[in-house]
Amino acid sequence: MTSEPILSVIDVTKRFTVGQRVVTAVDGVSFDVAEGECLAVVGESGSGKSTIANMILGLYPPSEGSLIFRGRDLPERRTLELRRQIQLVQQNPLSSLNPRRSIAASLRLALDVHGYGAPAERPGIIEDLLAEVGLDPHLARRSPAGLSGGQRQRVAIARALACRSDLIVLDEPTSALDVIVQARVLRLLEELRRAHGLTYIFITHDLSVVRNVADRVAVFQRGKLIEFAATARIFEDPGTEYTRSLISAIPVVSEEEAALRDSLARAGVP
Repeated sequence: MTSEPILSVIDVTKRFTVGQRVVTAVDGVSFDVAEGECLAVVGESGSGKSTIANMILGLYPPSEGSLIFRGRDLPERRTLELRRQIQLVQQNPLSSLNPRRSIAASLRLALDVHGYGAPAERPGIIEDLLAEVGLDPHLARRSPAGLSGGQRQRVAIARALACRSDLIVLDEPTSALDVIVQARVLRLLEELRRAHGLTYIFITHDLSVVRNVADRVAVFQRGKLIEFAATARIFEDPGTEYTRSLISAIPVVSEEEAALRDSLARAGVP
């Protein structure tokens, strides 16, 4: 991880008009994202974390403030190159994958749009992408409905890799998965980040999910950034009562369960 930020959010505010009211969803937020890091953005529903993500992706323009990506202002209308560089992995991949397209066709579209590889090479590239996210290349012929939730999320990750993106916004990417599949997807994300030098912004309401994958944590409450620190410091010495309440909501295993988990880990059980 380098000290040079890939993204800077500077005094960003976002307001929405709801009927006769003006609602401030994000209020004067500033932070940097270092290249190669995983930054977790956490908070309960309505805290502003998804609004920040949507502004980074270009779905909403900020009402005030600026977003700087690789030293340049992010425009309201994104170029194809910026859309390639900043990708999204959604919470529910079934809604982000076209149900009428095969997995191969969905991945092929990303390659076609951005012109990666000669047309004759793209089937091989698709096989390599699926293998990299831990999927059998034979699944390329299936539709999204023919895959499990964990497999679909791996396809969504493969599609982001196909774009050769630099910054990936992960919007609750494991919340729809059971805990075993969730752990495997988190491990995959960490392996891919280190292998490709990717930068993640990991949006979640659950601090326990990011404890072992995030370098730093940004805590949002009611549209404000109330705490921003290294992950270890957040867990060891939370600076606000709200952060302490989020940590206290993390499920705690019994001593017997912890001992079993540790013994399985020592035995090499995945």
